[in-house]
Amino acid sequence: MMSNFDIRAMAQAARTASRELARASGEKKNAALRAMADGMLHSCDKIFALNAEDVAAARAEGLTPAFVDRLTLNVSRLEAMARGLRQIAELPDPVGDITGMWRRPNGLTVGRMRVPLGVIGIIYESRPNVTADAAGLCLKSGNAVILRGGREALRTNAAIGGILAAAVASVGLPETSLAVVPTPDRAVVKEMLTLAGLIDLIIPRGGEELIRTVRETSQIPVIAHDKGLCHTYVDAGADIAMAEEIAFNAKVERPSVCNAMETLLVHVEVAPAFLPRFVARLVQAGVKVRGCPRAQRLVPGVEPAAEEDWDTEYLDLLLSIRVVESFEEALAHIARHGSGLAEAIVTSDHGRAMRFLREVDAGAVFVNASTRFTDGYEFGMGAEMGISTQKLHARGPMGLNELTCQKFIVFGEGQVRDSRR
Repeated sequence: MMSNFDIRAMAQAARTASRELARASGEKKNAALRAMADGMLHSCDKIFALNAEDVAAARAEGLTPAFVDRLTLNVSRLEAMARGLRQIAELPDPVGDITGMWRRPNGLTVGRMRVPLGVIGIIYESRPNVTADAAGLCLKSGNAVILRGGREALRTNAAIGGILAAAVASVGLPETSLAVVPTPDRAVVKEMLTLAGLIDLIIPRGGEELIRTVRETSQIPVIAHDKGLCHTYVDAGADIAMAEEIAFNAKVERPSVCNAMETLLVHVEVAPAFLPRFVARLVQAGVKVRGCPRAQRLVPGVEPAAEEDWDTEYLDLLLSIRVVESFEEALAHIARHGSGLAEAIVTSDHGRAMRFLREVDAGAVFVNASTRFTDGYEFGMGAEMGISTQKLHARGPMGLNELTCQKFIVFGEGQVRDSRR
């Protein structure tokens, strides 16, 4: 533990670098992104070796399989990280984009221009891919970034961060544009959260305890990547085969992530035809199923769901099922228990589909598709910074535009304001 680490000096260096990044050309930033992708792939042996040490330590500590899965890197995941950086390089540069102009009666022309936020601090837990994703998005949007990952991924994050920073420097941009905090000391994080004026935004990604601690402690504005308590609702008259594929994908494809389904809601009219076959498929895939009394009657062997199950993000092969009387009851359940990340309906009724889109309060709402698509990459935004579950200033997957703000720009021809107005 490096208890004497100077986080203020790191933030000051990032602040200086942010001014150079803000005026960097799109071509130079794109060259840096491609160099970052190449650097990770060329140094994959080093990354995998250090990641293996982190994974072994996590297993020895008895951390959950879901946690270890999020921590683990392999060839496909590293290649996906590199693809994400290259995709960011192909996206339009938001910096300097003028989003609207209008002329006032006095002849002034007023508009808005996108500009970087400045310095962004990312506090996250066990996913090393966040290191590359966040670094790439911040660089393309003209922001310097300070990355503080969890202690379980300290070796992996340090290796990735060093490789990425060297790549940035290789094209002539400041190496201090991208920095990884090299210590697990929590006192460093506490100090980091006080550095208003040096750091412009904090984005926490992780469990409820991390999010709560950051929100309660930070003197800097916070955009939270909170828990994902996602629902899929199978409506009356839904295509049963479609519903089965969507719900199975939402639960089983990768259960350890925030956009996986945790609760399945099924209309009472389709439950007898849908649930027995679907639960059998889930059980065969290793999923443990808990359900309301109606679900238990329809499918013997389903464990009873306790009240707290409806509010639990399992991040594992575990699913809660509730049979509902109506579309309105499904909406009420989601309103009470959803976390605001992503919700889905499977329906053949256009009117109910549109009501679901309008009335469900979440960052992403799906009709006849899996909640697993809640992802910046899948939305064509490049790698994402996270998925905001709040409403200011960003909501849902956070890409390049969400890492900028807008300032007013005004063109005049000598106008002065009349003091009588």
